[in-house]
Amino acid sequence: MVASASFAEFLRDQLAPLGHLSMRRMFGKTGVFCQGVMFGMVTEDTLYVRVDNHNRETFKEAEAYPPLNYAKQGNSIDLSFWRVPERLIDEPDELVTWARAALAAAHRVAATRTQAPPGRKAKSRSR
Repeated sequence: MVASASFAEFLRDQLAPLGHLSMRRMFGKTGVFCQGVMFGMVTEDTLYVRVDNHNRETFKEAEAYPPLNYAKQGNSIDLSFWRVPERLIDEPDELVTWARAALAAAHRVAATRTQAPPGRKAKSRSR
């Protein structure tokens, strides 16, 4: 389920220190973007943030909740997005800290996707 209009507006207000935020529907959920990089997802008005090996310790508290997942061919596939604890809704400074760590992880993921695998040249997009 996508983010409600009121929850999306709440997130824009709370996370304004990050810069320009945008949201768009993706796979029945809402992707949360900062300057074109997706660092979070919302489903059922619950925020999930991007996790990687560098910020996992910052999000230790979130390990108590199941990660964002989806069903594929009868299996549950966990994504690298962890649920933000509800208490952070009342802690805007800490919520922004979590969002910054998630945004940094999203930039690291984006950087690895733009690099060519070893032994292969990156494809040119111009023709």
